[in-house]
Amino acid sequence: MPQPSRRALVLAVVAGAAVGRPARAQRRPELQRTLEIVTRIGTVSFTIELAITPDELARGLMFRASLPERHGMLFDFGREQEVAFWMRNTLIPLDMLFIGADGVVRHLHENATPLSEEAIPSRYPVRAVLEIAGGSARRLGIAVGDRVRHPIFGPG
Repeated sequence: MPQPSRRALVLAVVAGAAVGRPARAQRRPELQRTLEIVTRIGTVSFTIELAITPDELARGLMFRASLPERHGMLFDFGREQEVAFWMRNTLIPLDMLFIGADGVVRHLHENATPLSEEAIPSRYPVRAVLEIAGGSARRLGIAVGDRVRHPIFGPG
């Protein structure tokens, strides 16, 4: 179990990642609710929820009893930075894809343990994190180096 100061740091990183951004001001119509991941074996589509505001970034997928296959939440931090997540109050295992501003998956954490307060670091500066149902990355062939297509990562 992390030290209290470490827990506070993790929460501050996730909850404070969007500090200084006006609530909802960053939402644009072109921020679509789907994304694609181009893997070595093909393209996989996901229906997503966007987490942009401080409240959305802090809550994430907490308290959900399930997450349908090929659904997820995309956390957009607006710029590249190192981040850390934890699974406090998250009831289901999740795969976390840490994605650079160029849309490339830089780090993948599979099957994060529900309710754990252990920090899960990005390891690299990232623009966004995609959380999907635990085990989905392996089942769908998603790996580090794959490309995520969504407007926040630019055209292409």
